Amino acid sequence: MSTPDPRTSLNAARRTRELRELGEHPHVDLLVVGGGVTGTGIALDAASRGLSVVLAEKHDLAFGTSRWSSKLVHGGLRYLATGQLGIAHESARERHLLITRTAPHLVRALPMLLPLHDAVGRLDSAVLRAGFLLGDALRLSAGTPGRTLPAARRVSRRRALDLAPGLRPEGLRGGHLAHDGQLVDDARLVVALARTAAGHGARVLTRCGAEELRGDSAVLRDELTGERLEIRARAVVNATGVWAGQLVPDVRLSPSRGSHLVLPGEVFGGLRSALTIPIPRGRGRFALVLPQPDGRVYAGLTDEPQDGPVPDVPTAPEDDVTFLLDAVNTVLARPLTRADVLGTFAGLRPLLRARGGDTADLSRKHAVLTSADGVITVVGGKLTTYRRMAEDAVDTAAANAALPVRPCRTRNLPLVGAGAPTGPEASAPARLVARYGTEARAVLAEAAGRPDLLEPVAAGITGAELRFAVRHEGALDEADLLERRTRVALVPEDREAARAAARALLTEDG
Repeated sequence: MSTPDPRTSLNAARRTRELRELGEHPHVDLLVVGGGVTGTGIALDAASRGLSVVLAEKHDLAFGTSRWSSKLVHGGLRYLATGQLGIAHESARERHLLITRTAPHLVRALPMLLPLHDAVGRLDSAVLRAGFLLGDALRLSAGTPGRTLPAARRVSRRRALDLAPGLRPEGLRGGHLAHDGQLVDDARLVVALARTAAGHGARVLTRCGAEELRGDSAVLRDELTGERLEIRARAVVNATGVWAGQLVPDVRLSPSRGSHLVLPGEVFGGLRSALTIPIPRGRGRFALVLPQPDGRVYAGLTDEPQDGPVPDVPTAPEDDVTFLLDAVNTVLARPLTRADVLGTFAGLRPLLRARGGDTADLSRKHAVLTSADGVITVVGGKLTTYRRMAEDAVDTAAANAALPVRPCRTRNLPLVGAGAPTGPEASAPARLVARYGTEARAVLAEAAGRPDLLEPVAAGITGAELRFAVRHEGALDEADLLERRTRVALVPEDREAARAAARALLTEDG
């Protein structure tokens, strides 16, 4: 297609129009607060079932935790070790839906190599092998074929070095190779969800914070103008993640911080798979080295309590940077140094605090809670299982408020851009197809008469992509463009290189 479906286009003009309409008719079936993967998933689920929906987000789509993940759509292997079979199976099933039905343009198979150095004894290796075989059983139970996610297998030392030439060859016996799902970009998944929801009639309002929240109403504030708007809703869902307790004080959270490093791909010598690295004395914990489509590599993941007030944008402390470098260096021939780190990022997991004061780690399970005044709050879970969380939240809202909903449709509902490009679409650059799917040619069309917009402004991102984000993906300012619609801002030098182009395109379309 040369132009997107206008029903799915988000932009400043649509936002202004829908705010005005909402002021004139402030009654809706469902109000969702929070524009991350959970909130946009709920908006899509509800709108596709025939409800009138408003999604309000104080900042931007994917502003919070949803853009700071490891970009993995994983099948639940890690939960088998703790006996959480239900969560493991749910993860594998939801991964199957994402990679085969709802977002195959954004998710692809990622080989993941666990190198077997001397630090991993033969008994440990046998246990890990058994875990990978159980992971294959999960994959098969979800219906994911081997041509989509190949079966796990043991590989030779030579094959391990072929996949990861930067590995330390001394003491390397080979490795365990498995496959999981990888997102081209977690923020792009959120944008696709929001646009698909808009295509089903949802009103998606960014820069629109909730100042007061009740079970049947809310006071919203337009963060751009300061104007306030009272909304009457038959049901209200709080999907603000680690900030949920700020709107519903009964929700008590103890956030956990997950930090990542951004590294140049060349320091790994031509990485052809991700690396799963056992952390010494980590009791089953692993560090991940994850190659990205732009040629860079992310290394993570920490799991540390986040004390004090919850920041809008968390940062990775130097202790986390040192921890990750030390973990990754246990398997590399050429150790990484702080100078190799191009950038860092951190996300906060919403862990639900137990009544007795201990932290109950529900970040991989999800909970749907209803407060005394009727506000429904969704906490926990993870990116992979957003769809199931959304289904449960809408089911709860429908039951509480007697909403006339149709059955859930999202198991088989493709997101914007899903599907194999055909005809002219197939001739679009592979990088654009990987990010935009069937809309890749529509992105190129933004450069009609402006060949300069096909030139990269930084990190391979072109002006055409920035213009598309302004006209169709709801980007309202420079940060929306460089931090979320693209990830240019992860590296400060790239952000500076792209800043002028972003400002020019925002002015042109403002």
